[in-house]
Formats: sequence, C-alpha cells, structure tokens
Amino acid sequence: MITEIHAKTILNHVKQPDTYFGLKYNMNLYRGCQHQCIYCDSRSTCYQIENFADIHIKVNAIDLLTDALPRKRVRGTIGFGSMNDPYMPIERKYQLCRRALEVIAENRFPVHIITKSDLVLRDIDLLKQINTQTYAAVSFTITTAEDKLARKIEPGAPPSSARFAAMKILAGAGIHTGVTMMPVLPFIADTFENTEKLLELSHHHGANYILPWFGLTLREGSREYFYAKLDKLFPGAKQKYIRQFGLRYECNSLYAPALYTRFNELRQQYGIADRMKVFAPEKVEKKTAQMKLL
Repeated sequence: MITEIHAKTILNHVKQPDTYFGLKYNMNLYRGCQHQCIYCDSRSTCYQIENFADIHIKVNAIDLLTDALPRKRVRGTIGFGSMNDPYMPIERKYQLCRRALEVIAENRFPVHIITKSDLVLRDIDLLKQINTQTYAAVSFTITTAEDKLARKIEPGAPPSSARFAAMKILAGAGIHTGVTMMPVLPFIADTFENTEKLLELSHHHGANYILPWFGLTLREGSREYFYAKLDKLFPGAKQKYIRQFGLRYECNSLYAPALYTRFNELRQQYGIADRMKVFAPEKVEKKTAQMKLL
C-alpha cells in the first residue's frame, strides 16, 4: 500500500562525532521500503512501523527542507538512507530525492547517499554540482558478489552487478563512492570466496573505500521476519542462528577474525580505504543586508 502523508520535521541531527559515515544531519523522505531485504533492521519493533512493506510518501518533505536549511548555523553532511532506501522504485514517480538535492545544492550543503539502486545515476548532474561546491558521496550497499543470492536476500533491489556498474560511472565523474559491505550474513555469505570477489569487483569499478561488517543485527520484529524468510529460502539456517546467537543483538560471523584479516590484505593490495573521506562541519556564513545610503 502506498500512502501520502505530511511530516512534521524532515532533518534530524546525528549523534556526534560520526566518523564512520560523516553525517551531521539525516533525512528520510519515505517511510517503509520497497526493496524488502530480509535482514532489514528497520522492521524492529522499536521503530513502531506496523508494516514495513507499506510505503508512506512525505509529500511536504521538500517544503520542510526548503524552510529548514537556510536556518542551519552549521553546514554539515546530510545523509539519505538510514531507515529505507531513498532510491526505491517509487522515487521514479515522486522524485523526492532529486528535488531534495536541488534544495541542498542551492544551499551549498554536502551529502552522503546510501543506496542499493542504480537509479541514483539519474541525479548525477546534481551530485556533480554539489561535489564542486562542498562534498558528495554515494555508498552502495553490496553484501554479496552473486546476483542470484542478492535476489534472494534483497528481492526488491537491483542486482549487485547493477550497483557496481553505477559505482563505476560515479567514480568516473569524480564522486567519492564505495561500498557499505554490511550486513554479511553468517552461514550464508560469510565466505572467503564472497569476500575476495567483492574486493575484486570493488577495485575494478572504482571504489574509493569499503566499510565492512561480517555479521548483522537482530532484535524483536526484525528477527522473526528474518527467521521466517530463512525457513523458506535457506532451510536449516534458522536453527544455526538460534544455536549460535540466541537472542543476541549483534550476530557476528564465526569466521569474522579471519575474514577481516583477508579483507585488509586485499584492500591494501588494491589501494582501497576502509574509511570514507568526510566533510568537516563548518559554520554557515549568513548574508546580511546592507543599508543603501541615498
């Protein structure tokens, strides 16, 4: 179900310092997500989203952003994509991301977009404009090198190959781009083969950085959904999770230490960073009107 709603606010402050993603503000233009990744933490009960498959369009988001940005005293990076993917299919119709980028460019704020979609290429003109003004980064969440597996665990998202292709175009345009390699699902994708292939593909497609995590989070709401999907897609995997992790929130791969070692060997070989270059927040210089002397 798709519903149009009116939001009260649109920009949220990110707890500082955020040295990982480099965000000062965060923004969700939609509520719910069409990509329907089986592991998504946004289904957790604590977020009070009744049905994550229902999409709510914040139709007044651009008006709120237009009002909020000129009031900000600190210029810092605005993040897209904390609770959902900003470039899910509905964005083709509503174009909230594109319109938001236009406002952000007008106010000369930096951005960091996290997505699984090559639709972000539609807005490459605005990203290039913002990048010349301040800073623009696009991180592609890629958890598996295999399109077949990606279609199972991220059924509504474009395949990994499409994300890599989009990354190459952005890198060629001078946009700071890379991979959020998370979550890497234990017992499913936490293999040396997958890790090595992801590093190789990232290198060949121009990734500046890779942010890895060999594991995932599970809590009430998201855990039940994830386990139900495991029963259908990966018979026997749920029992492994229950035995290994119980009700634990952080579920790290049993092979995480060895995988991180191999990851670091390869990223150094390829010259890929394990941290992003971030934009340092700065004070906004307010223009003052000068009195004309007659």
